[in-house]
Amino acid sequence: MNMDFIRKLPTPQEIKALYPLSETLMAVKQQNDAAIRDIFYGKSNKMMLIIGPCSADREDAVIEYMKRLRDIQEKVKAQLVIIPRIYTNKPRTTGKGYKGMLHQPNPISSPDMLKGLIAIRKLHMRALAETGFSCADEMLYPENHRYLSDLLSYVAVGARSVENQSHRLTASGLDLPVGMKNPTSGDLSVMMNAIYAAQHAHTFIYRGWEVVSQGNPFTHAILRGYVDKQGESHPNYHYEDLVHLCEMYESSNLAYPCIVVDTNHANSNKHWDEQPRIALSVLNSMEHNPKIRNMVKGLMIESYLEDGAQKIDEGVFGKSITDPCLGWEKTEQLIMEIAAHVKAMQEKE
Repeated sequence: MNMDFIRKLPTPQEIKALYPLSETLMAVKQQNDAAIRDIFYGKSNKMMLIIGPCSADREDAVIEYMKRLRDIQEKVKAQLVIIPRIYTNKPRTTGKGYKGMLHQPNPISSPDMLKGLIAIRKLHMRALAETGFSCADEMLYPENHRYLSDLLSYVAVGARSVENQSHRLTASGLDLPVGMKNPTSGDLSVMMNAIYAAQHAHTFIYRGWEVVSQGNPFTHAILRGYVDKQGESHPNYHYEDLVHLCEMYESSNLAYPCIVVDTNHANSNKHWDEQPRIALSVLNSMEHNPKIRNMVKGLMIESYLEDGAQKIDEGVFGKSITDPCLGWEKTEQLIMEIAAHVKAMQEKE
């Protein structure tokens, strides 16, 4: 084989034993999970807001961002359930670029996966302990999920992973919401097939074990736009797109239909400052059409302390080193606008 075996990494059980979650924090996470599930069940008319940096690059900046989110969550708790993004591993289209804290807990140092596993667990634990948030992360490597399985309240499967059998089967064995993004091609049937697969039981190999999953009814759709064969980005958050996906759900017989709209990526053509306009467009569609209101249960927004993005070695505190993000001032304003729209819809119901 053309690879060097550096060292055998600790198992998830070993890492969890070194950095255990207290019963107090377990109870906080259970409360968060219950609030999210009530949205899926239709018991709550709040919206999910999955928001945060494109990638978690440094612990201090991420925690500062999350403390600010906690303050604003208290102001909008009747309208929104905020699920912060702490994305600790990032897919790279060409393999180049920062791959996240799992690979490099220090972005300017060499990769160290052992330090990375410890760093991402400690970051998620600190977020829960200091802000009460149990967060979202991307399931880039399905076998790594168990390192954080007791900490996460939401998982996303990316556009390049949604067709992968391992991701679909692993999602079927999780007991938390898993958002399946539409593939980069934009073929919604691929996404719907992934949701169907993940909502049903399977027998497969996971971390060297033969396992049987029970199916995950909280697997759902994330619209993130798409790229055509010429490489041009196209959005899929418009009114007609949402109606079409609602109709696909109605004919699918899937459990707990749910649509989350990603306001960045191909939906914004990575014009990060378009995210507020896109979010408000989705909310306007919800206000116009009860069917869309019932199925669109969340927005996904890329946001950090500072506007835009920077190169890794620039060192600006709270500025993304991967995709550009919405800065805090604009973020706070947008969250309040989203909450106002949700409140108006709640008052009509």
